[in-house]
Amino acid sequence: MRFKSPLLHGTLIQRYKRFLADIRLASGEVVTAHCINTGSMMGCKEPGSEVYISRSDNQNRKLLYTWELIRADNTWVGINTMHPNKLVPEAVTAGRIKELCGFDNIRREVKVSAHSRLDLCLEGSNGNCFVEIKNVTLAVRGAAAFPDAVSERGTKHLKELMRLKRQGHRAAIVFVIQRGDCDSFRPADEIDHEYGRWLRRAIKAGVEALPYCAKVTPKEILLTEKVAMNF
Repeated sequence: MRFKSPLLHGTLIQRYKRFLADIRLASGEVVTAHCINTGSMMGCKEPGSEVYISRSDNQNRKLLYTWELIRADNTWVGINTMHPNKLVPEAVTAGRIKELCGFDNIRREVKVSAHSRLDLCLEGSNGNCFVEIKNVTLAVRGAAAFPDAVSERGTKHLKELMRLKRQGHRAAIVFVIQRGDCDSFRPADEIDHEYGRWLRRAIKAGVEALPYCAKVTPKEILLTEKVAMNF
C-alpha cells in the first residue's frame, strides 16, 4: 500500500482525547491531526518523537491531517488502524499470505450475526473463510503483543470466529504488526488476560491465528512475512 501523496514530517507534541494529536511540522507550524487509533498506543505516543502525517485533499474535512507513522524504538510504526484492512486484501490477492491463497472473491465488512461484523469473507470453490484483522503496534522485548488495552470487542470477535468454525467454515484472525522490529507475536496477557485466554481457546478450536509483519516506511506499508507465535 503506497501513500497517495508524500507524507509530511514533524514532531509529536501530544496525543489527547484519544483521537487528536498536535504535531509541529518542519516549518514550525503546529497542526492538529486525526489519530485513527482507539487503543492506548503504549510505547507509540512519546512527546518529541518523529512522526509523519498525511494531508487530505477534502477541504470540507474538520481535520485535514491524519497521523500515520511514529518513530519508536528506532523503527517506524504504523499507527493508522484503517490500513490493515487494505493491507490484508492486497496481500491475499498478491499471494503473500500463503495460508489464505486459492480464493476467488473477497467480501468486506461481512455481517455474521445480528450485532457483529467481521472484516473479510474469502469465497472459493472449497468454501468460505471468515477473517478478522487486528492492528498491532505494541512491542515488548522484541515480541509484538496484542491488545494494548482491554478489548471486549476483540474477545467478541474471537467468539464469533469460533462459532463459524463450529459451523464448518474456515476462520482466521490476521494480526498485522505495523513495525519491523519484532520476531514473534504473543497475546498481551498482562493487559487483557481475558483476550489471551479466548485467543488460546480459539486456536485450540481450529481458528487460524496468522501474525504477519509489515515493512513500514514513509512511502509505503507492505505486508512481508509471518512471525512465530510465542505463547
